[in-house]
Amino acid sequence: MPNTAPAASDPSAEGPLPDPAAMREQYRSEPLAEKTLAATPMEQFAHWFQQAVTAGLDEPNAMVVATATPDGRPSTRTVLLKAYDGDGFVFFTNYESRKGTELAANPHVSLLFPWHSIARQVIVTGTAARVSRAETAAYFRTRPHGSQLGAWASNQSRPIATREELTTAYDDLAARYPEGEKVPVPPHWGGFRITPETVEFWQGHQNRLHDRLRYVSTGPGAWSVERLNP
Repeated sequence: MPNTAPAASDPSAEGPLPDPAAMREQYRSEPLAEKTLAATPMEQFAHWFQQAVTAGLDEPNAMVVATATPDGRPSTRTVLLKAYDGDGFVFFTNYESRKGTELAANPHVSLLFPWHSIARQVIVTGTAARVSRAETAAYFRTRPHGSQLGAWASNQSRPIATREELTTAYDDLAARYPEGEKVPVPPHWGGFRITPETVEFWQGHQNRLHDRLRYVSTGPGAWSVERLNP
């Protein structure tokens, strides 16, 4: 009997293609009022971040980082927030990666925390600067052994011929630095701290009447708050 099953690569095998124009949610949330905001955006972020963690979001520290070349060509990727304080947001990366080289040439950056399941977003604009080597080393020592090796094995953002080339480099490093052996901190790897200039707190509501409250820096340690149309 001939095989009449649709090919695995045939989209019709899984039914009609979904229509993104028909996808919509009616968000139901409490209003976000100016009087409820903390005095600074980092205090407000700490409050919302705690609520995102309590709500059980997958990787609430995942954030989209947008960078651009000096002539304005943008790129985005998702990274993990690893620290935040009154001075800003910190993540770690290969300084020779695309984001690392773009930030070296153009420090202006935007962050997005997409907390969709609780109908919230936090959007940050600011500037990036490298953290100290001491701060980088302290964080590097907290990473799992395999992640430490991975920071050496990958020439991040550069072309590679095969996956086997990457795994071979990793295996060579694992033989050189077995579990329990101290892995040196790569000189080309470290942290960026994003110092915010604006921080927007977005709360979704029905009929797209969302709340958007944005802190705007007016000087060292000083902030004003403005409401934006949704």
